[in-house]
Amino acid sequence: MLIKRPDDIPASEITPRAMFEDRRRFLLKAGAGMIAGAALWNGLPRRANAAPMKLSPLQASPFSISEAQTSYKAVTGYNNYYEFGTGKEDPAMNAGVLQTRPWTVRVEGLVGKPRTFGIDDLLKLAPLEERIYRLRCVEAWSMVVPWVGFPLAALLKQVDPLGSAKFVEFVTHYDPKVMTRRQILDWPYTEGLRLDEAMHPLTILAVGLYGEVLPNQNGAPIRLVVPWKYGFKSAKSIVAIRLHETQPATAWNKSAPQEYGFYSNVNPEVDHPRWSQASERRIGDLRKRPTLMFNGYADQVASLYQGMDLRKQF
Repeated sequence: MLIKRPDDIPASEITPRAMFEDRRRFLLKAGAGMIAGAALWNGLPRRANAAPMKLSPLQASPFSISEAQTSYKAVTGYNNYYEFGTGKEDPAMNAGVLQTRPWTVRVEGLVGKPRTFGIDDLLKLAPLEERIYRLRCVEAWSMVVPWVGFPLAALLKQVDPLGSAKFVEFVTHYDPKVMTRRQILDWPYTEGLRLDEAMHPLTILAVGLYGEVLPNQNGAPIRLVVPWKYGFKSAKSIVAIRLHETQPATAWNKSAPQEYGFYSNVNPEVDHPRWSQASERRIGDLRKRPTLMFNGYADQVASLYQGMDLRKQF
């Protein structure tokens, strides 16, 4: 497996120091893709080589937590996005080539009203909220990120899911001209949720973070965020959403089913075969802290899994 476990990651080593010396230079390297959604907000035209655009208006979310937020530098400079490299710093250096305008998302499968949404259409479905969520990765590191997005349920309600629909599949963008051709995974990257998980109010489609347009390396222009699951469940750069009657195959589950289950709920009692999941470290903090069941969202989501053996259905 290529996933790495960072045992000791001081804040100064999360991303090469030179990369953070001049934030503007870093943003320029990301190029037009970084601000691909600029025309969607404030009536401003899209411009290459510009700093990230602010998203507005935003409303605060009652789902936000009050914990200290991880720095913008860490959130945008330490990423898993294997299409742009397996090193944690690779996506920030390589994802600027991704063109995020124009962009559409197809919603199809077991729906009464299949439809293709442009990115502008998607942003009209619900008010944009800033939601401060924990993000927990399977490698035992975590972040607290202020995402900007809207409930996935707002999108699914537009297409009238059929009674036979039980699962939702997410298909991500893959372009071998600018993304890796190495068969690290079965491209394009796919993920899935049960329909009730997808409709849960904690599940969002994110279009930004820290009040700004989502950077390419973080999954621009639109990505999934499911805060009670390990980070790889939150698919980036989504191009299609499909509703199914049966459980869809997912990228990591196909690659290593003994290590990555379909549900992948954060669970300190279920270890990864090669390391414990009982503790975690926040990026920039060397201290270990206990991993929380469902990443601290048990009060909201535990009822979804009543009667399930979460050691077997992991």
